[in-house]
Amino acid sequence: MQEMNIKHSQNWMIFTTLSFAVAAIMMALGIYNLEASFSAKGFYTMSAIMLVHTAVTLTKTLRDRDEAEKFHNRLEDAKTEKLLMDINKPDDA
Repeated sequence: MQEMNIKHSQNWMIFTTLSFAVAAIMMALGIYNLEASFSAKGFYTMSAIMLVHTAVTLTKTLRDRDEAEKFHNRLEDAKTEKLLMDINKPDDA
């Protein structure tokens, strides 16, 4: 039974962090330069923050569910392997 470890490279981490920062800055500048009342800009800002928050939460939830499923599958594989080893073990009697 092999455990798969997914490791991201440092370049990928930098790229994703910078992409997020650029997108957040562009969104903030877009809201700031929007020709609307201050209260409308506030509502757009709150909705943008909520959208980012829910995207992060959804991503974490999906990742956690996937990891739990992998753990469950590893447990089932270990149980199956133990049963097969017990069946193939010669009787000492």
